[in-house]
Amino acid sequence: MSTANLTRAETAARSAAVTVLSYRVELDISGAPDNSEPGFATSTTVEFDSGTSETWIDFLGPEVRSVTVNGEAVDIEFDGARIALRGLRASNTVVIAAVGAYSRSGEGLHRFHDPVDGRTYLYTQYEPSDARRVFACFEQPDMKAPFTFVVTAPAGWEVVSNRPAALHHVDDTRQVVEFSPTLPISTYITAIVAGPYHRVESIWSRDDLTVPIGVLCRASLAQYLDADAIVEVTKQGLDFFAEHFDYPYPWGKYDQVFVPEYNLGAMENPGCVTFTEAYVFRGAATAAQYEGRANTILHEMAHMWFGDLVTMVWWDDLWLKESFADFMGALAS
Repeated sequence: MSTANLTRAETAARSAAVTVLSYRVELDISGAPDNSEPGFATSTTVEFDSGTSETWIDFLGPEVRSVTVNGEAVDIEFDGARIALRGLRASNTVVIAAVGAYSRSGEGLHRFHDPVDGRTYLYTQYEPSDARRVFACFEQPDMKAPFTFVVTAPAGWEVVSNRPAALHHVDDTRQVVEFSPTLPISTYITAIVAGPYHRVESIWSRDDLTVPIGVLCRASLAQYLDADAIVEVTKQGLDFFAEHFDYPYPWGKYDQVFVPEYNLGAMENPGCVTFTEAYVFRGAATAAQYEGRANTILHEMAHMWFGDLVTMVWWDDLWLKESFADFMGALAS
């Protein structure tokens, strides 16, 4: 069996032995506009407690450059899908520097060159197990941890993740954006979106909670983006779920990004939901098309609570979070 496959039995054993405390992921995508650049630098620092002396961390990419365990450089044991970690202590810090590959399949970090204006757009898509195409991680939904993302990107780009930016440094050609840490979340719902996206902003407020709202699409589609209608449904949905779930929206902000060449309808990344740009209507649309888009917006919003805040242990319970979101999306709609 290929080691790229992850079974429930082996991942259950890993989560029983390993408790992840935090991730810091640094990505350099500043070369993305150059189509001759096939990949990007990626570095993961993961802190975890371990009840075993050895385990593995997942990564799918062309190269692992270095592995450091508790301050000491170790031999790289990488079979193309798993990196062996040995000599572990009760508490550990592991740093893995590697090279990831840009995707054209919608798996991992997808890169799109817009034929209209030649601009480059990036976005991530991970469900079920493609975060490991972008950064080394314990790729299973039950091993949640806070994530801090640091992204180096071309100057002038929008750079979006699950959380708002905490630090932002810009020079003539590049910017470095460090995002504030997330709540503990699964690897598959972390997200990075970067490019010269067109952005429309609004705010939703209820009681003492204020949530910034963003709606984004590529610049060449900006004339077609009916952001006002999307924001209206978004605010109505947040009102509905705040009342019916009786639990405050937990993710700080709510960005919705319509992305090109998407292989799904949408994905519930907390604070950074991605949608197929088929929902950006380029002409007259039917009532059914508007209803379908609203239902998808509300389906993904329901996941902010059930799917993101509360998550299945393994993928055989995927049906439960999806059927619940289908029901709540339809009810809210």
